[in-house]
Amino acid sequence: MSGHGEPSVFVVARNPQDDSKLPFLLRLPLEGGLVLKARERWPTTARVYCHRFEDAWPEGSEIVEQTPVRRCQRRGAAIDLLLDRPRLARSQFVFTQVKGREAIFWQTQKTARAANPGGRIPRRRSLTGPVAITVDTRERYPYRFAQRPVETVRATVPAGDYAVQNPDGRILATVERKSLDNLAATLSDGTLAFQMQRLAELPLAAVVIEARYSALYKLEHVDGNWLADQLARLEVRYPEVHLVFADSRRYAEDWTYRFLTTAVADTTDPNPDGD
Repeated sequence: MSGHGEPSVFVVARNPQDDSKLPFLLRLPLEGGLVLKARERWPTTARVYCHRFEDAWPEGSEIVEQTPVRRCQRRGAAIDLLLDRPRLARSQFVFTQVKGREAIFWQTQKTARAANPGGRIPRRRSLTGPVAITVDTRERYPYRFAQRPVETVRATVPAGDYAVQNPDGRILATVERKSLDNLAATLSDGTLAFQMQRLAELPLAAVVIEARYSALYKLEHVDGNWLADQLARLEVRYPEVHLVFADSRRYAEDWTYRFLTTAVADTTDPNPDGD
């Protein structure tokens, strides 16, 4: 599942570079055919160090194995790989930085658990400057993101209350903010369903609620069980939209900042120089 038309096959070959300490080549059906050099054929006992192959896939290379791919998908600073075979099928490539240089680690759940804790998940890429967050003009008392490297801009956001954009101006990620009372009101009158519909049309979207989930059951004049049922239905209907109960306004603002800035950092070109 690559989305670019190339064959969904994972290929392992011998690296023709005799002087390389990474003897294998990996070709992933992603981004036109992503080619990596690797120390091993599979991360069986430890994470495998990889590096980008400097040239195009070498024709006539010695193929070690070819396996159909069920899923190959980039997720921020990682790539999930699921092969169509009964064993040794699921793995992940983690793109990170070591001493200022790109490093790629190929791991399974078992090898990630055995590695040092800091290497178990991809670290967020560093941002070079303040992040521009667009605040919808209809927000009466907006988050200020105090003490954060953020520049806020007032404008109309097509869905949600806070958004970040790609360099070309398209919405990259957005967050709809809800107080507990507003959540209950929009669930009751049905408007939240249409808000979720618009949010689901965007690449990344979330609804953050300034309360605990248990607070649903403490509201007066409305049945908490009914609210919870309606909310569950919307979550099932729109799984693309993250729903977060953040306890309070303070933590909702903190979560919104982290969600939006991580979206910007993790969608930054991981190899802007083409190395």
